[in-house]
Amino acid sequence: MGNNRKTSHFATKVVIVILLVSLIPNVLNSIFYYVSSSSIVKENVRESTLQIARQAADSLSHIFLTGSDMSDLIYSNRMLQDIVKQDLQGNLSYIKYEENNEYMSSYLNSNIYSSSFIRMIYVIRDQGKSWGSGTFSEYKLSQYNLQELDWVEESIKADGEVTWQGLQYDKFSGAGNVNTEFILPISRTMKDFDTLTNIAYIQVYLDGQKILERISQIKLGETGRFFVVDQTGIIMIDGEMDNLHQLVPNEELKDYILTGEEIEFEFISEGKPHYGVKQPLSNGWTLVGVVPIHEITGELNKIQSITIAMSLLFMLLAIIVGYLSANRVTEPIKVLTTQMKQVEKGDFNVKTKVQTTDEIGVMSKQFNTMIERLKDLIQQVKIEQTNKKEAELRAVRHRINPHFLFNTLSTIKWLMNLEQFQRANLALSALTRLLEANMGKKGTFITVNEELDIIEKFIEILQIRYEQTFHLHLDIEPGVNEVKIPQMLLQPIVENAIFHGIVPTGKEGSIYIDGRKIADGIELEVRNDGKVMDQEILAEIEHAKDTHKGFVGIGLLHVFDSVNLYYSADSKVDITSTANGTKVRLTLKSEDRGGEDV
Repeated sequence: MGNNRKTSHFATKVVIVILLVSLIPNVLNSIFYYVSSSSIVKENVRESTLQIARQAADSLSHIFLTGSDMSDLIYSNRMLQDIVKQDLQGNLSYIKYEENNEYMSSYLNSNIYSSSFIRMIYVIRDQGKSWGSGTFSEYKLSQYNLQELDWVEESIKADGEVTWQGLQYDKFSGAGNVNTEFILPISRTMKDFDTLTNIAYIQVYLDGQKILERISQIKLGETGRFFVVDQTGIIMIDGEMDNLHQLVPNEELKDYILTGEEIEFEFISEGKPHYGVKQPLSNGWTLVGVVPIHEITGELNKIQSITIAMSLLFMLLAIIVGYLSANRVTEPIKVLTTQMKQVEKGDFNVKTKVQTTDEIGVMSKQFNTMIERLKDLIQQVKIEQTNKKEAELRAVRHRINPHFLFNTLSTIKWLMNLEQFQRANLALSALTRLLEANMGKKGTFITVNEELDIIEKFIEILQIRYEQTFHLHLDIEPGVNEVKIPQMLLQPIVENAIFHGIVPTGKEGSIYIDGRKIADGIELEVRNDGKVMDQEILAEIEHAKDTHKGFVGIGLLHVFDSVNLYYSADSKVDITSTANGTKVRLTLKSEDRGGEDV
């Protein structure tokens, strides 16, 4: 059974070969297609992403330039400088003071409408009058100490150049205490061009909400985003408010932004590979776009899915074609293999019906021819073995008969020498009757009744020889007497029962022979009431029965051989010995012997 499980079927091998032949080119083509397509898709994705980043950077730079240009316009306006300086001197008439304030407010308000991205313009002083467009609130301004504000310090350091601050709420406009306007401040000091001293601060506020809307309109995958960082890696513009004015949290990304020369790169964020792209802005800041790689390689995933699906489809087709082809080729082989297994189990009546004209058909014809030859050879061997065994049994009988005749004649001679003529006469008469009974039997088989008749005459001689009385008790079921058995099947058993069982007791004894029918045969039992047989002798007999070797008499060997030769495999000889005597049971089940009875 284990070997059968391990056997590789020929059909499986054929399917595997077909799969390999069909799939190897398919796999190679799929790999080539996937690699080439991947390269094209990656290049297109890269170019597309770079183009998006450039467009976003150009758009933001335009907005920033609008703000810085407005700051330059305010910074370079001599009239505005004069108004601030006049206010610093503090000797203006009320009318002049109001005219200056009106001009300043009108000028600032008119300029915020020059671009939709300009939200507010402020001209702020530490002390005294400050001006602003729209809803500028001097009250809110008064709530702050300007010297404590970061942008003021940065503007003073810049000495008239513009400085940029990150996205934040407008602190100086509106009526309430809550600041809700997002702005991007551009700050600088206002100079007195005559003395180059700082006379005020200029702030131009870009519309932060529009900047965020402009960034949010630029799509980068599904969850990708753009944000802006300054030269130190601090986030200045981001749709995620919690990130504003914080360092870029991912160190790898920050290194790429600040020190890397590459404008596109890959990095790991939260355990996932991300794609990054950066573009410089007009104010020195950097626009950064980040997105999980799998989101921008959707086409690549589609190509991969299509490639896998096509490969699986071709594999399925190859399996189906291979299976059908293999079945057509291997079905005759399966039939032939099945019949070979039947022959292996001993069934030589099988005959293959494969009629193909190919090599399998030739094998099938040769197989049938081989089986016929095997059957003939087996039958020939059986006949030869049977003839040989029968010859051996005849030789055994020829050895038993002279041996018995010699012993009987010796007994008669001994009686004559002792002048026991009457006993010698009885012995001679019994021997004559026994010889008459044996001489009339031809062939290998006699009936049970004939065997019992010979045993009765045989016991008469043994009684004279051993000067003991042996009683024979028969219990034979109807129909058993006429059943044929091999000659001298019971006689050696009776002789052993008397010689080894009763004679050693020195007294008379009984021999019991029972016969009954069983399924497919008969059962004969011979027992005596004599001496118990030694276990060592029983073991020696059992050994001789199995191996046909050992120190047992030729009579018992004849019994064992006869049962093995003429009866089926489940026939047997059982010998047991108890305190009540020894019992030999013959179970004889029929085997086809060409018309002979059991």
